[in-house]
Amino acid sequence: MNRSPLCRLILSYTFFAILMSFSIILSAQPVLTGQDTTAQDTQQPIRGRVTDRNTGQPIVGVTIQFKTSCCCEEKGDNCQCISGANGSFIIPYKSTGSYCNMQPDEDCGIQKDTLIISAVNYQTTTFILDQGQVNAPITVELTPSDNNLAEVLVTAARFRQNRSDIPAAIGIVDSLQLALTKATSINQLINQVPGVFMADLGNEQHEMSIRQPITTKSLFLYLEDGMPIRASGLYNHNALLEMNLAATNRIEVLKGPASAQYGPEAIGGAVNLISATAPPELSGKLTVEADNNGYKKSSVRIGDSFGKLGVILSGYYANRHNGPIDYSDFHKSAFTLNSVYQFSPSLRWENKATYVDYYADMSGSLDSLAFAQKDFTSHYRFTYRKVKAFRTSSILTKAWNQQATTKFSFMYRSNQTGQNPSYRIKDNKTDPLSASGEINMNAFRSYVGLLQHHQQFKWQNSVLIMGLNADISPSQYQAQFISIRKNNAGDYIHFNSPDSLLTDYHTDINNYAAFVQWQMDLASGLRLTLAGRYDRFDYDFKNHLNSTAVSGAPSSMVRFNHWTPKAGLNYNLKQAGFYANYAEGFVPPQVTELFNNVKVPFLDPQVFHNYEIGGWWRLKKSKMRLDWSLYRMNGTGEIISVRNNDGSSENKNAGKTSHTGLELGISYKPGHQWDLRLGGTLASHKFREETQGTVVLDGNHMQAAPAWLGNGVISYRPDFIKGLHVSLEYQQVGRYYMDDANTTRYKGFRVINLRAGYQWGKTELWAHALNLLDQYYADVATKSSYGYSYNPGNPFTLAIGLAYNF
Repeated sequence: MNRSPLCRLILSYTFFAILMSFSIILSAQPVLTGQDTTAQDTQQPIRGRVTDRNTGQPIVGVTIQFKTSCCCEEKGDNCQCISGANGSFIIPYKSTGSYCNMQPDEDCGIQKDTLIISAVNYQTTTFILDQGQVNAPITVELTPSDNNLAEVLVTAARFRQNRSDIPAAIGIVDSLQLALTKATSINQLINQVPGVFMADLGNEQHEMSIRQPITTKSLFLYLEDGMPIRASGLYNHNALLEMNLAATNRIEVLKGPASAQYGPEAIGGAVNLISATAPPELSGKLTVEADNNGYKKSSVRIGDSFGKLGVILSGYYANRHNGPIDYSDFHKSAFTLNSVYQFSPSLRWENKATYVDYYADMSGSLDSLAFAQKDFTSHYRFTYRKVKAFRTSSILTKAWNQQATTKFSFMYRSNQTGQNPSYRIKDNKTDPLSASGEINMNAFRSYVGLLQHHQQFKWQNSVLIMGLNADISPSQYQAQFISIRKNNAGDYIHFNSPDSLLTDYHTDINNYAAFVQWQMDLASGLRLTLAGRYDRFDYDFKNHLNSTAVSGAPSSMVRFNHWTPKAGLNYNLKQAGFYANYAEGFVPPQVTELFNNVKVPFLDPQVFHNYEIGGWWRLKKSKMRLDWSLYRMNGTGEIISVRNNDGSSENKNAGKTSHTGLELGISYKPGHQWDLRLGGTLASHKFREETQGTVVLDGNHMQAAPAWLGNGVISYRPDFIKGLHVSLEYQQVGRYYMDDANTTRYKGFRVINLRAGYQWGKTELWAHALNLLDQYYADVATKSSYGYSYNPGNPFTLAIGLAYNF
C-alpha cells in the first residue's frame, strides 16, 4: 500500500518514540535536579558556572563534585554533576550547620565545604564554599593545563564523546588557537590540521582538500553545531563563506567518510564549526583590524546571562578595496544571535540565528602568460558573486535521567546565490569584439527536523544513539543569456540581456533518514562501534522550459535510496591507543549534475569505501603526543563527463578512483611557555578507471592532488613579559599534476607566517606578517582544454589589529 511522505514520516517518528521510551524504562534513574522532593529545610542547591580563565568562555562537560559524600542530598548519591551547554551547573547540597567534610586529619574550619572541579585539558581545582555563598551563584575559572594533550570531547555523533572512543581521525582547532591566531578566514585555522588544505580563492572563497585532491566537487560536508548548513544535493564549494567566524569557539574536522553519522557528502571529511555560548556575566569584545592589501574588518561579541537565560551576539563587517588583484573588491556582513534557556538542570532550550550578506567581484583566474609576468590586470568589469544566507535553529534537550537524553532540533534555511560568472563567458569565434555569458541565480529554502536519543547502559558500558531526520528543501535555478561587448584591449566592458532563458526549473528535494550507533566494551580498553544510516532522496523536478532549451530534461520524479554502514574498534592503553574502521560514504547526484545542460537525467549516487587504521601515543611524560592514521579509500560510480560521438557531452557513473594516505601529527609542550605542533600528509590520488573523451586515464594521478601537505607552528608565551605571544608557522603544499592526463606539473609552494600579540589588561594589540618572505605562488593551478588557470596566493601581508575586552 502506498503512503505519502508525511504518513511515512509520522509512522517513523512514532516507532522511534516507542523505542526511546523502552530504552528509558530499562535504565530509569532520577536525574539530579537540585529540587527538594522531600521538603527538608536543610537542603539547598549550589548554583554556578565554569569558565575558561584565558578566553572567558563557558566550559561544557566539567565534573563538579563534593570532596566527601556527607553533603549529598541522600546517602549513596554520587555527589556530582556535569556542567551544561552554557557552563552552568546545579548540585544538591545538604547543610548541616557545620563543616560537612570534617575528617580527623583535616584542618577544615567551620561552616565550609569543598568542591572538586575537573575537566579534560584543564587543571583540577578546589573551591572552598562559605556557608553564605550557598544561595548566591558562584563562578569558577579553570586554567588550561600545561600539558594540553589530554583526550578532548568532540561531537562526532552530535552528542559529546571522549575522543579516544571514536574510531576515526579527528583534528581540533580549540578556542585558544582561535584566540591567538586572530584569523581573518577559516583556511588560516583548519590548514593547521594534518591532512587538510583549504585553498584560498580570495575573499573567503575556497576549494577543499581532505583525503581528496583540491577540488570543487561535492565531497565535503560543512556543519554548524552538528547541523549541515546547506541541503544535500545543493552543494556549493564556497559554502564556508556563509559561516560567521566571529561566532565560532571551536572547529572540529572529522576526516574520512562520516555519512553514517551526518549523511551524504561527508566523504573526504566533515568540518564542524562550534558556536560560542553566553558568558556568565556581561562581557564582550570589540575588534578592528586592517592590512596593507586593502582589507579592513571590525567585529563585536557581547553576551550576558540573566538567571536561566544566556544570550550572546557575535558579528563582523569586512571589506576589501583595491587589493593586489585587479577587480577583486568584496564586502561581507555576518551576525549570529545565540541564546540558551535552562528551564531546569534536565531541560535546556537553545536557539540560534545567523545572517550573512556577501558580495564579491569575480576577477577570474590568471592564464599562464599573466601568471608568469605577474600581470594582475583583469579583463572582467561586471562579473560578480553575491550571497544572502539566513539560518535559524532551535534545539530542545531533555535529560530523562543520568543515562538517557533526547534532543529535538529544528532548522530553517533560506539561501540565495546570484552570479554573473567570469567562467561562463565565452568569446565569439567570428566577432573578436563580442562574447556571450549568463546571469544565474540558485535559491532554496529548507525545513529540517532532527530527533535524536542518547542512551547509556551498564551492560558492557554500552551506548545507543539513534535518530530520525527529515529535510524538505524546495529550490529553484534560473540562468539568463547575456550578450557581451569587448574593447580592443580585450576587456569585457558591457553586456545586455535579451529575453532569453537558458535554464529555468524548480526542484523539491526531500531527504528522509534514520540512523543508529551502538558502542560497547568488548574487553578492558577495547571498544566496538557499529553505526549505520538509511537515506531516501526524492527529487521532484519541474522544468519551465521546453525540450529545445539548453536544459531540456522533462519534468520528472527521481528517487535514490542508500544504506551507509560503519564499523570500528578502539583499543586504549595508558600511554597509547589504536583504532581501526571500515566506513562507507555516498554522494547523491547534485541537482545541477542531473538537470543542467541535460536532456535525459540518469545518474546513481557515488559510493566510497574507506579502510583505515590509526592511533595515538604519548611520550616524554605525556608532554608529547603523536597522532597517526593510514587510510585507503576507493570511489566507485564517480560522475564524469563523457563526450558522445555526435560531439555532445553527458554525465555518467563511469569513474573509479583510489585515495591512499598517511597522516601524522605531533604535539609537544615542554612547558607552559612553549607549544609545538607539526603535521604532515603523504597521499596518492589516482584513477582506477576513467575515460575523458577518447583519453584513457587508468592509473594516472588526479589533477591538483599534492603528494605532500605539511604545516608546523611553534608558539612562545614568555613568563618575563606577561601577555606576549609569538608564533611562527610554516606551510607547504607539494608538487602535483595540473591535469588528469599528467602532462604538466605545478611545483607547489612554501609560506612562512609570523604572528605576534600582546595583551595588557583588557586591551589586545597584534601584528601578523603573513607570507613573510613574499613568495609568489598559486593556491590552485590547473590545466584544461581551455588553457592554464592560476589562482594567485596572497603576497606579503602585514595585518594589524586592536581589541578591547570588557
